[in-house]
Formats: sequence, C-alpha cells, structure tokens
Amino acid sequence: MRLRFLLVFLLVAGSTAFAQDHADFPAHANGVYVGAEGKFEAAPDTAQLQFNVSVQEKTSQEAYDRASQEVEKVRQVLRANGLEPKAATVGFFSVQPMYEFKPKQRVIGYRVTTDVTLKLSDFSKVGPITGQLADADVSESQTLTYTLQNMDEAKSRAIEDAYRRARSSAEAIARASGRTLGDLSYASVDTFEAVRPMPRMARAMAAMPSSTPAPTEEFSPQNVTVTAHVNALFNLK
Repeated sequence: MRLRFLLVFLLVAGSTAFAQDHADFPAHANGVYVGAEGKFEAAPDTAQLQFNVSVQEKTSQEAYDRASQEVEKVRQVLRANGLEPKAATVGFFSVQPMYEFKPKQRVIGYRVTTDVTLKLSDFSKVGPITGQLADADVSESQTLTYTLQNMDEAKSRAIEDAYRRARSSAEAIARASGRTLGDLSYASVDTFEAVRPMPRMARAMAAMPSSTPAPTEEFSPQNVTVTAHVNALFNLK
C-alpha cells in the first residue's frame, strides 16, 4: 500500500510539474510547435562614451562648485573637438553626505556625483576626446561601447531570421509526418543584444605620452550582434 501510494504521488507530482513547465504552451490537437534562434549582425554606427564626475569636499557648496569646474572641463573638451555641450547627456546628479562613525557618527564632507553619456557617429573623435578627458583628470574611468542607432530595425531583422528557421523546422516535421504545413497559429518572441563594454582607465591613459596612438586607433569596432528566439505554433493540414 505504501509503495502504491508513493507511485501515485510521484505520477501526480510529475504531471503537476510538467503542467507548470508548459503553462504557457498553447495546446493544439492538430499542430506543430517549434522554437528557433535567429540573429542579425552589422557594423556599429554609434560609439557611446560614458563617464562620471565625482568630487568630495568639506561642505556641499564647495563640492558643488568643484563639480561645476570639473564639468566645465568636459564642455571645453567637447568644444575643442567641434561638438556642442548639448551633444552629451546627463543621467543623474546627486549630493550625498559622507559620514565618520568613530568615535561617533558625524558628517565629514559631501560628495557630488553626476554621469555623462556622449554618442558619436564620427569614430575618429573617440581617441582625441577620451585622451583629452584623461589629461583633464575629470573622471576615474571611461567606458566605451559600440552600438547601432536604429536598434529596433536590427531586432526586427533578427526576428525575421528566427522565424524563417522556425518555419523551416516546422515544414521538415510536416513532411516527415506526411502532412502539409498550414498557417501560423501562435508565436512568442524574445530579443537579446550582445553588448561588450570596453573599459578605459582615464588616469592610466593620462600618464602615457601624447604621441602614443589611442587604444582603439586603427582597429575596427566589433560588430553588433542582436539575437532573437521565436516560439511558433503552426497548423497542420
């Protein structure tokens, strides 16, 4: 009796687990359900440079004034490379008190932090701008990534590739079973962008001779790859 009860319990538990794993599966008595990966790859058309300005002083006003001076250096670098300051965007601005906890908690200063993002379509400006920002000692680090301006189109191309693969698999199954593939009944889509950030240490770059080529000079930016996964349910005739 105990063995029979255990067997029944395992069968019920297994059925429940299967139902949970396939809760989103569209039940269809006369169809074929397939999944496929697709991708779209292209050379990037946009370089995105991100860095932050972070300073600490004894008072909030002193920290604010120093941060303003550091950001002015950024504006000067942009203008020196033929760019208006409005070409860069600011993601956040924060003022935080800094504490000392021994022998008792007290405020010892204030930190002002802001982050800046700059998108460039002219890749020849990447080296000079990052080098000049490093020389100005504005930020501890810079992060450079390459991307596509029209990412929605890239995702659509990846989805189209995934759908073609899914339909090809469904057609193979239909032929093997002596059936004919019918219309699409259901589909779900997920897209993913493979981003590879390239960290650049500003202080280390500033210590190098000005005649040294930038780390990215004469190299081609890595292609941007967008992948998509399509699950599709087709009717069978």
